[in-house]
Amino acid sequence: MGQFDMVKDFFLGISRSRISLWGGMIVTVTTPFLFGYMLADTIWHIKNPYFGAAIYLALGPVFLGGLAMIFAGAFFFRGKRDVHLFTLEYLRRYFTEPALFGRLRRNVFLIVLLTSVNFAVFSMFLYRAYHYMESTQFCGQFCHTVMNPEHTAYQNSPHSRVTCVECHIGSGADWFVKSKISGARQLLAVAAGTYPTPIMTPVHGLRPARETCEQCHRPELFHGDKLTVNKRFLEDQQNSAVQDVLLMKIGSAGDRVQSSHGIHWHIAPENQISYTSTDHSRTIIPEVTLIQADGTKTVFRTPDADKLLQESAQQSETRTMDCIDCHNRPSHIYLLADEALNLKLAEGQIPKALPFIKRQALELVSVDYESSEDARQQITSELKDWYQKNYPQLVADQPKLMEQAIQGVIAAYAENVFPEMKIKWGTYVNHITHGPDFDIGCFRCHDDMHETTDGRTISADCNTCHDLLALEEPVKPILSTLRGEE
Repeated sequence: MGQFDMVKDFFLGISRSRISLWGGMIVTVTTPFLFGYMLADTIWHIKNPYFGAAIYLALGPVFLGGLAMIFAGAFFFRGKRDVHLFTLEYLRRYFTEPALFGRLRRNVFLIVLLTSVNFAVFSMFLYRAYHYMESTQFCGQFCHTVMNPEHTAYQNSPHSRVTCVECHIGSGADWFVKSKISGARQLLAVAAGTYPTPIMTPVHGLRPARETCEQCHRPELFHGDKLTVNKRFLEDQQNSAVQDVLLMKIGSAGDRVQSSHGIHWHIAPENQISYTSTDHSRTIIPEVTLIQADGTKTVFRTPDADKLLQESAQQSETRTMDCIDCHNRPSHIYLLADEALNLKLAEGQIPKALPFIKRQALELVSVDYESSEDARQQITSELKDWYQKNYPQLVADQPKLMEQAIQGVIAAYAENVFPEMKIKWGTYVNHITHGPDFDIGCFRCHDDMHETTDGRTISADCNTCHDLLALEEPVKPILSTLRGEE
């Protein structure tokens, strides 16, 4: 073995192993591409989710696999000549014979250099791969068909600048591990096509809301009331604008001056509220328990509480009320048809100058279409045909107005309805509100049906949470009154 030095022995071992040869070729080919792509992503922050997937989910693992093949083949093959690397007798010669010691230092330098290069590429890969899989692009766009509804709703929400992981994972290693295990299961479901349609709201898979929400929001420091002005449009020829004006009693969860009050009284430390639900979405609540600061315990139950709890014993759940029980869709907000069209009209995406556009749009978006493309085509053709028949001169004089209206109506539909995922108007209900189209939300508990043994109830009085100052009033009069212009 005297005529062979350590590097020659190592490469001899590689050359005599097919596994190592294949691994060497893989590493040689992938290294420049992997390093170059990661450097480009680091400098320019490329947003395309499939570019990131090609690097961090495909090219990177192939590179690591090639390295593993090199070492596995070199150290575990058997042939006519063993490599003898790192055996005691082999290394003793290099440390005891002066002629070989200089060669050893050069070999060690070369090995350390190659190892450092691989370590640098490996470390950069792990760092960039971690951030890629934590990015909004990966969460919302990689599984495009499945996550497109949630990603679209997220982009239109007040939290659209908050990354997915800040709410769904947050800080702490335990929730990071849980999320990755859950994510692997979901990825398999997408690959196998076994995911549910529509996707169920993960109310049971989210970490405690107060650990994440209150990193930014401090309900104990909220104060006073909030004036809310909701602009709506009627279905008449002029698409008349009216407003609902409410004084929301936001209140506080307790502060330095006074006790908890208003809506946020529900989550004050001195008012511990727990409830028992009997369905997965926590919409059926037969029992509510209030424990006050002095230890007083009050239980409110519906007349059919015993029956519901007995029939749903396997899936019933008792939990302490927190932010997410009312704000159940803070980032993935789906509007109802009327709300979506009102928003587009208020923003000017649907021109109010087009007669009866609110009525015609509401009629068309309320149809159950087979696909998003079918909806786009039908809405376009039906609107064009109706206005061509009833307002031909207007269409001829202002074609851009017609095109703008069509695009606005399609956008209102496409941002909230996804036929491919079986998501319709009202599939996902926002519990922060209530209305004529659904009787849940606030009314899950505030229904005058939850009663104590001594006859007290959880009030359904609207003035408990807000004062209605105006309903469907013209814009100018109510604003003038509020501004003191009269």
